[in-house]
Amino acid sequence: MMATRLPIVGTSKIGIDSCSGSDTESHKSRAERERKRLPNWFRTSLPVGKSQSRYNSTMSSVKENGLNTVCVEARCPNIHDCWGRGTATFMIAGDVCTRGCRFCAVNTAKFPPPLNPDEPEDLALAIDSMGINHAVITVVNRDDLPDGGAAHYRKCIMAVHQRCPDVGIELLCSDLDGNLDSLKILLEDLPIRVFAHNVECVPRLDKVVRDRRASFAQSLEILTVAKSLRPDLKTKTSIMVGLGETDSEVIEAMKMVRSSEVDMITLGQYLQPGGRHLPVDRFPEPSQFADWDREAREMGFSAVASGPLVRSSYRAGLLWEEAMGLEPVVTRESTGSAVSHLTFSPAKGGQKI
Repeated sequence: MMATRLPIVGTSKIGIDSCSGSDTESHKSRAERERKRLPNWFRTSLPVGKSQSRYNSTMSSVKENGLNTVCVEARCPNIHDCWGRGTATFMIAGDVCTRGCRFCAVNTAKFPPPLNPDEPEDLALAIDSMGINHAVITVVNRDDLPDGGAAHYRKCIMAVHQRCPDVGIELLCSDLDGNLDSLKILLEDLPIRVFAHNVECVPRLDKVVRDRRASFAQSLEILTVAKSLRPDLKTKTSIMVGLGETDSEVIEAMKMVRSSEVDMITLGQYLQPGGRHLPVDRFPEPSQFADWDREAREMGFSAVASGPLVRSSYRAGLLWEEAMGLEPVVTRESTGSAVSHLTFSPAKGGQKI
């Protein structure tokens, strides 16, 4: 098993000039030097066989066509895993967000560049060229637009479906600034499998972690209304830990999410993108993530992925299959980042025991 190169988070002591006692380092260089390495359980494995071949093919397509994926740009630790199984994540509506959440590395501006009218077709061509079977389309917040970007998101998804009708589509949507009319227009007959929107953190930390325009309550409303508008879709959300929450707050947040009839949930470790972002408060051990996995299943979530390296789009295609009644992601024979108290039993055809 090979360790991936991951961000590191900080603490430790500050360097002082031995003669004058003055600080001789810039804030940036000090922050870099003060960081400590991640816990030793932050490890991923590389794909082999057909998965390796599929990953290589996808990477070649990305490079040859100059494509931009969240998987590469965010240096996701699960890129080999997901690409080896035919899943990739794309960000649309530009790469500048109108929100300034303190956990996120995406650039922010009050007035981002105009939308690219060619993006729907460009996205469709990109997904077609990669040969994937499940595409996660995520978005930046566009509070500068009257509809929050809904019309553009819809155009992108329709273009992908028209060119690649066999590719399953998952929309990881913004909260559209709470505009439920925009949500209704967006979802009407939209050819997607999963509607996802992340609550991000426990409610108490909203004002610390998220932009002032976002909240746990508003995110829950978006998920609830989406389910009422399209009961045929699976709904999904994600919670980050390591931001200052308690274990009991995580459980309570999951209960609130499940009460909104959300079907799928992922839980993962927050990692500080840079010196200006929130520091990591703690690193729950894998056993704690396994406990959260068990709690989520007991609450009635139909698909769960919980682990230090799990991200909101982790094994998205397989997680959708789990939500549809197939084998849980965590009991599949291949190594992955999710952890659970469930185990794989070859004698029982992969059934959970």
